[in-house]
Amino acid sequence: MQYQISHTTIYTYNQLVYLKPHLLRLHPRCDRWQKLHSFSLKIDPEPTGISYFNDLDGNNLIKLWFRTATEQLTIKIKTEVETYKDNPFDYLLESWATKIPWDYPSSVIAQLDSYLKSYCPVSDPVACQLAQEIAHQTNGNVLTFLSNLNQNIYENCQYIIRETGKPMPAGITWNSKQGSCRDFAVLFMEVCRAVGLGARFVSGYQEGDRDRQERDLHAWAEVYLPGGGWRGYDPTLGLAVADRHIALAASSLPQYTVPVEGHVTPVKTTWETDKAVKSQMRSQISITYPNHNQSFSSQSQISGF
Repeated sequence: MQYQISHTTIYTYNQLVYLKPHLLRLHPRCDRWQKLHSFSLKIDPEPTGISYFNDLDGNNLIKLWFRTATEQLTIKIKTEVETYKDNPFDYLLESWATKIPWDYPSSVIAQLDSYLKSYCPVSDPVACQLAQEIAHQTNGNVLTFLSNLNQNIYENCQYIIRETGKPMPAGITWNSKQGSCRDFAVLFMEVCRAVGLGARFVSGYQEGDRDRQERDLHAWAEVYLPGGGWRGYDPTLGLAVADRHIALAASSLPQYTVPVEGHVTPVKTTWETDKAVKSQMRSQISITYPNHNQSFSSQSQISGF
């Protein structure tokens, strides 16, 4: 599938501010299943410097730094991406990895350490119980476990738009039976980690229903499957991730996939202005399908997922 994506994010401040260095995670991945054909970036005010680099997870990051005081920051991204993964199950698991629990080779478990730790300071008992129930129902078959978990969240939880805030703990999401896509992704990850499956959080775009006008950033989870590598599951839609998802960033911790990260300081002190710095953020995302002559767009107050 071919996609042309235009993503504009505008931050408006209630006073003149200095922009501290900002970090962007809006550069799509480029790998065997997703090819980046073009990428352009426009920033207003124009930054003093721009640096492109990769983080520890291999994500493409962009750092910006500024000297100009401003009351508004505008970030415009235009990119063209082609996805190829039409079959999300085109792999052969290692013989020792078909049933859980796994007995990882020491070299593998050392590399997966950060993807096995709980999102919360302590393991979530609700996630652990759900993991045990599904593992029992599926007789420990890994692929059936993942499919059933994906469907359980999709069928039993109501999707809601939660515009701000970190992902909710897994237990709160499952007990309330509702959440945003980032909440469902964390719930999926926590249940996987409870049975020893390495999992990570992914941010990006999803094609969605072409008859709908809404477009926003999306979130899902990836599980490391020996013999298959990182494989995506989207509990918000009840799908195994294939060529209708466009990944931006992935990490063991959701905060390391946030699309725009940065701080500002006021030009004048609070004592001088008698007001604290406040900001408002608006985003607009449009997706065009060159092969189908269709495009849809959305505007929202946030670019969160």
